[in-house]
Amino acid sequence: MENCVSILGIKFSKLNLKETVDLIDAKVSECSNSVFHLITVNPEIAVQIQDDPELKKISLEADLRTPDGIGIVFASRLKGNPVPERVTGYYLLLETLKVGNEKGWSFYLLGSDEEVNRKASEYIARNYPNVKITGRYHGYFKDEEDCLIVENIKNASPDILIVALGSPLADKWIYSHKDKINAKVVFGVGGSLDVITGKVKRTPRIWEKLNLEWLHRRITQPSRKERQKKLKVFAYRVFIEIIRKNTI
Repeated sequence: MENCVSILGIKFSKLNLKETVDLIDAKVSECSNSVFHLITVNPEIAVQIQDDPELKKISLEADLRTPDGIGIVFASRLKGNPVPERVTGYYLLLETLKVGNEKGWSFYLLGSDEEVNRKASEYIARNYPNVKITGRYHGYFKDEEDCLIVENIKNASPDILIVALGSPLADKWIYSHKDKINAKVVFGVGGSLDVITGKVKRTPRIWEKLNLEWLHRRITQPSRKERQKKLKVFAYRVFIEIIRKNTI
């Protein structure tokens, strides 16, 4: 993809949210035998991609990588090739459901615990009545259930497969099975199902507008402390990358 910016060796899309959903729309309309795999990459995941050879391979072979995190936006600006905005898994899910409601798309929900998965399906049915939920399965499955899940998705033949298994498990699972599932588009949404069902409170808009969503999560979810240490690692590596580029 030409319309991209490279940060830590990861080629990020420069499409905004609407343009990304428009691309998904085009992929749903195509008669293709291959699934369109989209990855939302925040600074934490960017560091994981650098440190995990398997995840790096998956990222390189993905069809699109969106900038999920203000750190990615700031890094692109420092590199002089800015992305227009964050394209997060949460808002991508909501906008995809909105367009899917207009066009009658079908969805399959994989991930989260059974209660959240069920409530997410009910939430979508209430708020997006023209969307078809062709199947769902919780995320606490055993390895021996993989074949059953893949067969279920294949038979359901959804336009969109939503995977809420967290990172990097979601994209590793997608990569392992994308040649067997009969879906047109697939992407991971992290904990978005927890948010839309109310299990986890959504970050207030004011924090998002101030680009302090990461701080709100740090305050309200202390368990994220270890994960967010990767933010410092990301900032350091981006700084080194820029310095090296400017000294060549």
